[in-house]
Amino acid sequence: MMEEIRKAGKIKPFDVIDVLIMILFILIMAYPLWFIVVGAFNEGKDYMRGGVYLWPRVWTLDNFKAVFRDKSILNSFAVTIAKCAVGTVTSVLFTCLVSYGLCRPNLKFKKVYIPFIMFTMFFGGGLIPYFLLIRGLHLYNTFWVYIIPSLFNVWNMIIIQSFMRELPEALNESAKMDGAGEYRIFLQIILPLSKPVIAAISLFTIVGHWNSYFDSMMYTADASLQTIQLYLKKVITDPSVAAGMGATAARVVPDAAAKITAQSVKLAAMAVTALPVVAVYPFLQKYFVKGMTIGAVKG
Repeated sequence: MMEEIRKAGKIKPFDVIDVLIMILFILIMAYPLWFIVVGAFNEGKDYMRGGVYLWPRVWTLDNFKAVFRDKSILNSFAVTIAKCAVGTVTSVLFTCLVSYGLCRPNLKFKKVYIPFIMFTMFFGGGLIPYFLLIRGLHLYNTFWVYIIPSLFNVWNMIIIQSFMRELPEALNESAKMDGAGEYRIFLQIILPLSKPVIAAISLFTIVGHWNSYFDSMMYTADASLQTIQLYLKKVITDPSVAAGMGATAARVVPDAAAKITAQSVKLAAMAVTALPVVAVYPFLQKYFVKGMTIGAVKG
């Protein structure tokens, strides 16, 4: 029976092997996250005994209560959400403006602009000159250090520009005959037609802002400006931070003192930080794939 199905072309050995390899890769990549979730929902003292791998042995929410009792994580979430919202809108809009301008055939000195822009994609001044530049622009230890330096992304510009070049030039010519200027053409014609690439670039930008911690670590000194990823880094690398969170929860809920450990609090903090993006990503994956193929050469 299987031989007949194989000859009919319904099931091929390559397909079976391919599926098995993909399942193995999925398990390898998904299990570390699942291991974190299991440890986060398991009682801390019981978790220290070991043997908790696939399912919580003693269920509890005390680890998460300890995390959310810390006001720092709520502030970090607020800063990160504001960073993602403002940073994504401004970056996508500014990058679209530059991409549209470079697509225009009548742009003067276009051959001069493009090499300079591409140069910045491959070469940088280094960390110390960049830090001095941030201080010189009075961006250090301000919220705008997350927004202004990330306004423009060369790779995103290439993707958007490739898409805009596919749009018929007749649209611009017709709009100009009706008296529309460049800004009106951009806002009322180009942007609405560019929704697919804008959606893809917006997702790239949101994920980038959510996962970044280096800018918060290097260019801010105020704890009220730290992002959720920097908060997580402190929880993981500094045992006193996790221990302090557990002690705070124990003061509020005395029964939790015997159930919480620094390790269980770390796992809960990691789960809280990672799960929002992990939960949203499967629904948005098609836009990521589409964003990588937009503007590709069509045969």
